[in-house]
Amino acid sequence: MRRVVVTGMAGITPLGTDWSGISASMAAGRTGVKYIEAWDKLGDLKTRLGAPADYFDHAKIFPRKQMRSMGRVAALGVKAAQDALTQAGLIGDPVLTSGRTGVAFGSSYGSTEPTVGFVRFMETGEATGLSAMSYIKMMSHTAVINIGIFFGLKGRVITTSSACTSGSQAIGYSYEAIKYGHADVMIAGGAEELCPTMAIVFDTLFATSCRNDAPQTSPSPYDQNRDGLVIGEGAAALVLEEREHAIARGATIFAEIAGFGTNMDGSHVTDPLAETMAGALDLSLADAGISADAISFVSGHGTATIQGDVAETIATASVFGRQVPIHSLKGYFGHTLGACGAIEAWLSIEMMREKRFAPNVNLKQVDEKCGSLDYITGAFRDIDAEYIMSNNFAFGGVNTSLILKRAN
Repeated sequence: MRRVVVTGMAGITPLGTDWSGISASMAAGRTGVKYIEAWDKLGDLKTRLGAPADYFDHAKIFPRKQMRSMGRVAALGVKAAQDALTQAGLIGDPVLTSGRTGVAFGSSYGSTEPTVGFVRFMETGEATGLSAMSYIKMMSHTAVINIGIFFGLKGRVITTSSACTSGSQAIGYSYEAIKYGHADVMIAGGAEELCPTMAIVFDTLFATSCRNDAPQTSPSPYDQNRDGLVIGEGAAALVLEEREHAIARGATIFAEIAGFGTNMDGSHVTDPLAETMAGALDLSLADAGISADAISFVSGHGTATIQGDVAETIATASVFGRQVPIHSLKGYFGHTLGACGAIEAWLSIEMMREKRFAPNVNLKQVDEKCGSLDYITGAFRDIDAEYIMSNNFAFGGVNTSLILKRAN
């Protein structure tokens, strides 16, 4: 089988785009969570907390002609892909248009703003506000299609709109596409824009944090006193490449994708099942050909909801049988939904390269119902890891696990 490496990676988060700045904020305990004043007019929305990437001006990031088909979520995805390809040294490379480069990208939804025009049409019959591009901006595969058109890609296209596993499935399916010879290069990732419609989804499930007077204290994954999640926004893209192809062109290799596992619970839409979660972790270990003992660190999903945190950590503890070090980055960025798997994989690789891993922010007292694991707190932890695992779980019982290997 062909080996798959990472030759480019970039992203947009509520704490910025540069790893050195993001890690400095993490070290200082700063998060991107804010009180969103614009949501005050939405009386039935209980939470006012969000984690915006408000420095990112999506309307001006590209020339107007290129922006015609892009809403914010697509612009976030295309910009992350552009930066990752630049780092990989592939901008302008003939491989992009050769048919051997593809893209796998996902989001929970497209841009939600055009939806208003369609709802108005259904209610009044008036198409005011709708254009030929309205659907293109709101469709669930808007990011992946816009990335493909922007870079003139002719290869495999995979839309991974599976909510919170969109980004991780994109990386996993890209890895498989290269591993089995269907592509030499894949752009993989996820994007999500901040919208109150996302917040109200979780509000109706009583799953959002309502610490509106103390934004920096929430969310608090795995904590005994957590009160729910916070919606965030951002994007990340990884350039995956067949190892010999990368070596032949002199590319810098940042990490290797060593294994991938995905499955579904098949039991409930919103009530996660620890047994099948653990099965996804076992699948990724088997795919990598290693035992759980080889994993030095786990990047957890950790949304700060009771059911999710408990099921995930019980599953993780059952697979490892030891107190493996773990954190969730959602305390810093909120839950970026379709982008989280890609953002967390990107930053996990950065941490693996530096041999230091961020602590869980806002974690004061671990919930006794959570599995017996080594929850990193306080300060960055020095860990010299050859293999790390990054896990994500989504509505519908979708489970993913990626194994990342240090570049040799």
